This record gives sequence, structure tokens and C-alpha cells, in this order.
Amino acid sequence: MSTRRSVSLATAVLGAAFVAWLVTVQRMEGMNGGPGTDLGALGWYVGVWVTMMAAMMLPAVLPVVLLYARVSSERTRRGVAAVGTPVFLAGYLAVWTAFSLLATLLQVALEQASLLTPMMASANKSVSAAVLVAAGIYQWLPLKQACLRNCRNPVQFFVARWRRGVSGAFRMGAVSGAYCVGCCWVLMLLLFVAGIMNLLWVALIAGFVLVERLLPAGRVTSSVAGVALALSGLALLIKP
Repeated sequence: MSTRRSVSLATAVLGAAFVAWLVTVQRMEGMNGGPGTDLGALGWYVGVWVTMMAAMMLPAVLPVVLLYARVSSERTRRGVAAVGTPVFLAGYLAVWTAFSLLATLLQVALEQASLLTPMMASANKSVSAAVLVAAGIYQWLPLKQACLRNCRNPVQFFVARWRRGVSGAFRMGAVSGAYCVGCCWVLMLLLFVAGIMNLLWVALIAGFVLVERLLPAGRVTSSVAGVALALSGLALLIKP
């Protein structure tokens, strides 16, 4: 794949992330209309989560998308039929859409149980502490580390899991998305502690995901963050 095509693809993915951020900010402002604001049906909330996940995760998955495009381009050059990158990306986003639906259902359940504030943050200290401790412990679990390794080393993923055809491209995107969700889902639950409408925390979690996945010190950062999260949860629990 030529440098020009790589730049064009990167620009498209980052542009989509930028648009998702704009939509997320707009929807957050709409959610901040005060008590009694009618925000619409369940689908509206799912849309909020979907756009927020796209804004947070598209920059992090960019290296994987570029690698898929390069492999597809090389296969095409050698006369082997290959499927375009949008199909792979659609599979990736489909998994995050499923996660968004589950997150929305959790949000609704917490609201009905009066466990969320108007800013959609946890209104219960024990719940907040439990999420923080769980997030910290998860950072050290083998499942987390296995998912993180796959996210950080997409070459191995494509060597082992390359599939042909449209369904194959979609499946590879979905599997890549599943590893990504496996790596990040507990981090996303931290939004229920800090507040789903807290854009600063949305940006901080997105930034942490980038560091964890892309920088050489990402694994160390992940482990240190696990200790910090667990200690924060314990401190919150014993705080008077």
C-alpha cells in the first residue's frame, strides 16, 4: 500500500473519530438539560454510547486498520482477492455497538435503582469502590494481559487468523474488536464512577487506552494503573 493511501486511510479514521467526538459533546450537552429532561427512547442512549465508544477507540485501533489495509493491498498485488478495509472496520465497530447496548442496559438498571446521580455517576460509595477495585484487579488478570498482547501485536493476530472473503474480513474485525473490548471493558465502567457525562474523564480514559496499547511502556502503565485503581477503591471504601 502506498504512503498516500496510508495517509488517506489514517485521515479518514481519525476524521471519523473527530466527528464522533463532536457528536458526543453535542449529545452530552443535550443530556445536561436538568431534571425531567426527555432524552428519548432506549435507542437514543445506545447512540450516545456508540458514538462515545467510536470517539474513544478509533484512534487506538488505527495501527490495526492500517496493517489490515497493507496486508490486503499486498494480497491484491499478488493476485489474491482481498476485501476492503471498511468491512474489517465494520466488524470491529459491530462488537463495540454490542458493548454499547449492554452498557446502556446497565445504565438504565442503575438509574431505576436510584444508584446514579443526574450526571450519571455512581451515587453509592460502595458501588464506586467496588468498580474501582474490580478495574484494578482486572488490569493484572491473565485475560486482560492476553487481550492486551493481541491488541499490541496485530501482526501475530493476522498471521494466525487471516480469513478470506467479506465474511472473513468482517469476522477478523469482530475478533479484533472482541480483543479490544476484553482489554478495555472494565475501564469503560469507570465512567459510571466518574460520570458518563464527564467529558474530561472520557478523554482521560481514551488517552490511557492509547498509552496502554501503543507506547512501549504500555504494559507497565497498565500494571501501575491497576494498583492505583485498586488502592483508590479501597481508600474510598474506608473513607468516613
